[in-house]
Amino acid sequence: MTIVSTKEFNANPKKYFDLAVNEQVYIKRGRIRFRLTPDETKRKYKAPDDDLRRAITMDEFLSGVQKDLRKIFEKGKK
Repeated sequence: MTIVSTKEFNANPKKYFDLAVNEQVYIKRGRIRFRLTPDETKRKYKAPDDDLRRAITMDEFLSGVQKDLRKIFEKGKK
């Protein structure tokens, strides 16, 4: 556990951020201590499933949209 003043932390923030990865770092300001803790959340991706395998490609989607738009505009011309 490491306790530093705000003055020391402000002078060497990188040092204490790196140190916080491996041990607890507290920043003391008056009578209050603040704990510096890393947030190690990472993006999580789901594995491909049957829904993804059944999905259409972007080209198939655009082709379908174009056909639908043509139908809509042809109905509007009449």
